[in-house]
Amino acid sequence: MKKRIRIWFFIGLVAGVLVFAGLGKAVEATSTNDFCAICHVHPQATASWKQGVHYATESGYHTGCAECHLPPKGEGYIIEKAKTGMRDLWSHWTKDSTEFNWEAASTLERAAEHVYNSSCIRCHENLFPATLTREGSEAHLYYKQMTDKGEALQCISCHLNSGHYIEGYLHGTNTGFGMAQGGQDTLYTSPAAVTAFDDFVEQIPGSGVTFRMVAISGGTFTMGSPDDEPLRDADEATREVAVDSFFIAEVEVTWDEYMEFYRQTASEGRTTDTEGSRLKTADVDAVSGATPPYGKPDQNWGMGRRPAISMSYHAAETYCRWLSQVTGKGYRLPTEAEWEYACRAGTVTPYFFEGDPGKFEKRGIFGGKPDTAVISRYVVYQGNSPSKTQEPSFVKANPWGLKNMSGNVAEFCSDIYDGTDEHVIRGGSYRDGAGGVRSAARDYTRTAEWLKTDPQMPKSIWWYSDCFFVGFRVVMDWNQSATFAKTSVAGSS
Repeated sequence: MKKRIRIWFFIGLVAGVLVFAGLGKAVEATSTNDFCAICHVHPQATASWKQGVHYATESGYHTGCAECHLPPKGEGYIIEKAKTGMRDLWSHWTKDSTEFNWEAASTLERAAEHVYNSSCIRCHENLFPATLTREGSEAHLYYKQMTDKGEALQCISCHLNSGHYIEGYLHGTNTGFGMAQGGQDTLYTSPAAVTAFDDFVEQIPGSGVTFRMVAISGGTFTMGSPDDEPLRDADEATREVAVDSFFIAEVEVTWDEYMEFYRQTASEGRTTDTEGSRLKTADVDAVSGATPPYGKPDQNWGMGRRPAISMSYHAAETYCRWLSQVTGKGYRLPTEAEWEYACRAGTVTPYFFEGDPGKFEKRGIFGGKPDTAVISRYVVYQGNSPSKTQEPSFVKANPWGLKNMSGNVAEFCSDIYDGTDEHVIRGGSYRDGAGGVRSAARDYTRTAEWLKTDPQMPKSIWWYSDCFFVGFRVVMDWNQSATFAKTSVAGSS
């Protein structure tokens, strides 16, 4: 009897070893890059991985997919591998890889869901090597302090291009930001003259930059949304509000406009006129401009006519103060009531165009495919944007001639949000669904959260490190007795 038990024990032991060894071999075989590529058909990601610093290493070792996209073995590796495998297999069977938004998948917001700090630390145990710069040491010290407190910071917040190469990516202080100025055939010496309550094109003195302001007649309207509006939130209670006549910018402040502010007011950009290369604006030094940003505020999406992003509420207010000074007018951020009044443009429906939010944004497994044809004509939102901002020409204007009041980027308002120390933001952005870009939809700034990964000590008061979906547009009061300087244009030749 004992002999038989020993035999069966031995057989069981051998079988267990073989099964365990087989499982180990199976895990290894299904963790190779070639195996991952069976489901992951994405040449862009493969090409960028081969250009990345973890592929072309000094030792010649190529860091594989599973080494970054799974936790270390013994730290939930098998469980996460199973979950990831089932998810990827389902996507492979039910979706078309040619329709995947790989650009969106490479953003920090999405990448953070598929990269593990523990995997980074497994190879990079020493966060303070002798070759690390002072700025790097401060950044790593900040990371350690925050993670010790339980704050969710990730290595890729600063090293997003470590696994996949990102062209133009910058990790560090952007000391050259905004200093380059393209050739301009026309430089304006005076702002636009405004003598009547009509639309006008403002001119920024000392530059060739202009922007259009739209005259909005005052009136009374119902602010907020009715209780039966689809996808509404509880903070949208209705009330009757009266607004005075005012001017509002046709589009959100563009990078062209914001960069003029930066060039003329940042300490690096304050220069006197030298052979006509820059016209000196009177008293411009009275406004202290932004310090250089950390990284690239435009996220490599491009500047020009795209809305300026990444600036703090403080920076937006300072821009308005500067613009008022150089034009002799009273530019400011809109109140929340002015913003919604201009966005609605006389309408009382969820949007300034016809449509049901519930049909624009189908939810749940059986929700069906949303009807995006109408909303996509007027709004840059989650349904039609590759997770980034767009130029104004991407959409049609509302009935009052204003573009991107809904979507593209959310916009700062001067009001304080209910019961907080934060400011209201309105309009939703490229990352919001149909519910978030309704005329009544409200949100607010989250200053501490939007500066969480800023490694600088102290943190910047000018730039958000974690918010790329908020911008602003300017408004100006209408004063019948106001008179402004006459327009004067000077050629650069």
